[in-house]
Amino acid sequence: MKMLSITVLYAFLMILACVGSITANILLLLTLGFNQKLQKDTSVLMFNLCICDLILGLTVMPAGAHNILLDGACYSRQDSWCQVFAFLYVLLQLASLHSMTWVTIDKFAEICLPLHYVQLFTKRRAWITIFSIWIYCILNASLPFVGLGQYTYEEHRYICAPSFNSLLKAYCVVIIAIGVFVPIMIVCCLAIYIVHIARYQALRGTFECNDQHCYSVPAKCYLRSTIILVSATFFPLMCWIPFITVSVYETFGGKASPFAEMLSTWLALLTSALNPWTNSMTQKYVELP
Repeated sequence: MKMLSITVLYAFLMILACVGSITANILLLLTLGFNQKLQKDTSVLMFNLCICDLILGLTVMPAGAHNILLDGACYSRQDSWCQVFAFLYVLLQLASLHSMTWVTIDKFAEICLPLHYVQLFTKRRAWITIFSIWIYCILNASLPFVGLGQYTYEEHRYICAPSFNSLLKAYCVVIIAIGVFVPIMIVCCLAIYIVHIARYQALRGTFECNDQHCYSVPAKCYLRSTIILVSATFFPLMCWIPFITVSVYETFGGKASPFAEMLSTWLALLTSALNPWTNSMTQKYVELP
């Protein structure tokens, strides 16, 4: 009975994340598309992130909810459709995570390198970055099709996904370490550096001048900006830590509980619904006062 209750809750949360991902990403795409003031040469990075999360909400999450409601009856462990959805799961999750990383790098450069930002981040380089992200993610998601790794239906996750087990340590380390852990750490390090810069500026004091007079910028302006930027980093970090922990534990021979597997999977998918909100919060103040 307890397991049934957890499964029902998991189904509800999966549907909620699916609706949230679709709604939030469509709204942000429309906002960016119709508001010229929010657009810049590197806006394609944000569009790419929204499209990744939107496709994830339209494909993988509905399939997961469908599996939960039917108890996975429509899949065999190596079904061809299962392989397709597992490929999409890895491809879109990695593309979303790396796109989020580059969106953060773009904001970091605009805040901390304002004099060189226009030269460093051009429209051409933004498109090259997007192309590189997709090539990298497609190659990683294709590894199980050439014998490096394995896609299977995960009974407790109710989705088709990579199999993290002790027999596939090399594949698991590549996906977890390079695909997930490194981007998350880059985002966290950039956020910490932004906080350091903001604290330094607040302690030093800054003056803004116009045609009539100069005035001091209050320290609270810097602190307000950094609080929201850190919050935008905190949510993805908290969502991915359980997934990384469970995956590493299973890779080196352990077996996580069904509840831990469900929670870690749902939190990782939830980032596609949270990304639009955290990114929209940072649109108004990508420059510190």
